[in-house]
Amino acid sequence: MIKTCQTFGETMHTWARYLIFFQYIGTKYRSLKPVNAVSLSVSSRTDTGVHSLSNSAHFDLQRKNKPPFPEDVLVEALNFHLKTEQIRITRAHRVPVDFHARFYAKSRTYVYRIALGISQHSLLPLTDHNLCWNLRNTELDVGAMREAAALLVGTHNFSSFRAVSSDMPFKNPVKTLDVADIQPGSSFAHSHFHRDIPIWELTFRSRSFLYRQVRRMTGALVAVGQGKLSLPQLMGILEAQDSLAYPNNMAAPAHGLFLTRVDYKDSGEEA
Repeated sequence: MIKTCQTFGETMHTWARYLIFFQYIGTKYRSLKPVNAVSLSVSSRTDTGVHSLSNSAHFDLQRKNKPPFPEDVLVEALNFHLKTEQIRITRAHRVPVDFHARFYAKSRTYVYRIALGISQHSLLPLTDHNLCWNLRNTELDVGAMREAAALLVGTHNFSSFRAVSSDMPFKNPVKTLDVADIQPGSSFAHSHFHRDIPIWELTFRSRSFLYRQVRRMTGALVAVGQGKLSLPQLMGILEAQDSLAYPNNMAAPAHGLFLTRVDYKDSGEEA
């Protein structure tokens, strides 16, 4: 977990690898990139506008003639330098030098929040502004959505549910979706707002996802709930295994999506 090496002039350096957990409101961020020489390996890349309640990353930190930082000191120091940024480090752990935040993850969980009966953003409480997809519909056929979600669970070629990207040729489109669940949620201000806002949460869990896969699955399920897409049509999209088979403008917007959890194998750690 700690490695020391002798360098020119007999100066001793000590370095350690850390796994950090962090959260952010992704509205104004395009990506999380370090501005210094530290190489940060993030477990899950999120689209512009997507949020996280718990993402994770690892990096190596070297100090000159001093032992590695204690985890709590590192968390405090990182948050101090983040200052007013809408990013917070929640905890940190020393990990073995061969640990990798991305490749050691055994599952990732995303939650998509939908608010019903909202014609425009300004009608949402500030606590939910840009943190859910507001729909004019007052109702969705949740039963049909759950039937549709069940069709997506399991191992499939999800090519139709990935957006075109530069790394498409290098990504295996076959993924195993372990969970696709739809449950009632609530506004973050439900106890203090002047009216109830129907909120639904769509939860997806898999070891990994394709580019924009969750947003495309969400958009398709909502279309089913609105009666715009039938179950046979959904199956047709899935079986086409072609990103061009996915209807234009159906994908859910980024601002309703949260990465909520990253679980790791053989380490006992979870984000």
